[in-house]
Amino acid sequence: QVQFAETGGGLVQPGESLRLSCTSAEIRFKYYTMGWHRRAPGKARELVASVDDGNAVTYLDSVKGRFTISRDDDKNTLDLQMSSVGPEDAAVYFCSARAPSTDLQYWGQGTLVAVSS
Repeated sequence: QVQFAETGGGLVQPGESLRLSCTSAEIRFKYYTMGWHRRAPGKARELVASVDDGNAVTYLDSVKGRFTISRDDDKNTLDLQMSSVGPEDAAVYFCSARAPSTDLQYWGQGTLVAVSS
C-alpha cells in the first residue's frame, strides 16, 4: 500500500505563507507526475499544481504567481510553497502521484490548510 506523509498544513492568516511537503517510503517520485490537489467544502476537487518527470509544471490560474511547486527527486519530496494565502485557498490539500500514460494514481490522506478571517 502506497502512503504519503504530508506535512505543513495548519492555520494561517490572510497574506501569510505556508509550505506543504510530501514524501513516500513506497514509491520513487522520479518515475511519476506529482501534484497537489485540494478540496474545499462545497466545492469539487481541483488540481492546484503539478510537475511531471521532465519538470514541466502546471498551475491552477488562481494560484499562478503565488504558489510554487517543486520536486527534489534525490530526497524523494514534493513541495508546495504557498504565498499570499487567502480565504479562497482554505481546503484539504492532497499529494498525488500518477504514473505516466496510465490511470494509476496514488493519493495522500490530505493536510488541512485553514485561513482565518
